[in-house]
Amino acid sequence: MNEPLAERIRPKTLDDYISQNHLVGEQGALGHQIKTGNIPSLILWGPPGTGKTTLANIIAAESKRPFYTLSAISSGVKDVREVIEKAKQSGGLFTSKNPILFIDEIHRFSKSQQDSLLGAVEKGWITLIGATTENPSFEVIPALLSRCQVYILNPFSKEDLEMLLHRAMAQDEALKSKKIELKETEALLRLSGGDGRKLLNIFELLVFADTSDKIMITDKLVMQKVQKNTVLYDKTGEQHYDIISAFIKSIRGSDPNAAVYWLARMIEGGEDVKFIARRMLILASEDIGNANPTALVLANTTFQAVTTIGYPEARIILSQCATYLASSPKSNASYMAIGKAQQKVKETGDLSVPLPLRNAPTKLMKDIGYGDGYAYAHDYEGNFVDEEFLPEEIKGSSFYIPGINARENAMREFLKKRWKDKYEF
Repeated sequence: MNEPLAERIRPKTLDDYISQNHLVGEQGALGHQIKTGNIPSLILWGPPGTGKTTLANIIAAESKRPFYTLSAISSGVKDVREVIEKAKQSGGLFTSKNPILFIDEIHRFSKSQQDSLLGAVEKGWITLIGATTENPSFEVIPALLSRCQVYILNPFSKEDLEMLLHRAMAQDEALKSKKIELKETEALLRLSGGDGRKLLNIFELLVFADTSDKIMITDKLVMQKVQKNTVLYDKTGEQHYDIISAFIKSIRGSDPNAAVYWLARMIEGGEDVKFIARRMLILASEDIGNANPTALVLANTTFQAVTTIGYPEARIILSQCATYLASSPKSNASYMAIGKAQQKVKETGDLSVPLPLRNAPTKLMKDIGYGDGYAYAHDYEGNFVDEEFLPEEIKGSSFYIPGINARENAMREFLKKRWKDKYEF
């Protein structure tokens, strides 16, 4: 029983695969592709323990293709090229049966490693399946990303996780040797953080920590046996999300002391510098915005700097940015404005661009009225003309309401002088 429980009960067929119905259910695009055998190169993006590796194995088994696997943690360009050569020899070129190359944690591959995959994917020597817990838009090079479909795996629901436990008890020979009663599952599910593999590992630890043949799983037992053994910071678990949440809320709440404490927790836990910097970049616009536009500039510079430098020096730059953002005036006016505008678009559909605002690069366009009546602002006093630019159907709509802070107060006054009482300035 050296093999972990998660490996022992790993599903072998699509029918046994739990969750991700949006991908592999009756209406799921990926499920249809698996059944027809028409598998594109793809990236599986989702939290840890949601079945990315299992799904890759099932795809290979159901399509009856040669299957090669690499881990981005331990493989280099040489390993990639060797596997591609093997794949070329084992499958026919440009056929539906070309070999599958599965790369776990593909976001850890460097640009040169990802570049080494391009030719093989483009020429059809392999079908690439990459698994990642990070946003592939940031972590996979554009040339490779454009050649792959991206499929998003959702965290397991409570029902999914409980189904995993019951299946483990029904299928695993070692577990079947014990009489297990699942009286309570809340603590188990909470400690797993939605990670199916982690859930099964905790469950197995509990069951075999008890030498008796009968065991009753309760929340109290879980907390006694497991909680004291959990790590202080798990980059892939629940604490990962809880601590970044505390960090962001501390900055939003203008508390630089709390912000730098939660930052230290992440740094000591070995959190990815790009993940921290990316979240501050988003916050600089979402929570500070026009109250202090320099915040976005500093956050962007921070992202670029820590990506180049890395630990340990990156901690200083991250601290500077975090304390600056926490000490900045706050406004979510821009964030709220785009939300309102998107909602209006959903409600009203694709409204026509008014003729005066249309581009008229050709004589025909000019002849049919494109650009007619457009008032060029610089031809008027104060570089302003009192004319709206929204489609007729939604004229007068107000989306951006400046926040209450020094910079946006000045912007409000600027806009009020021009638009008077037309909008909510």
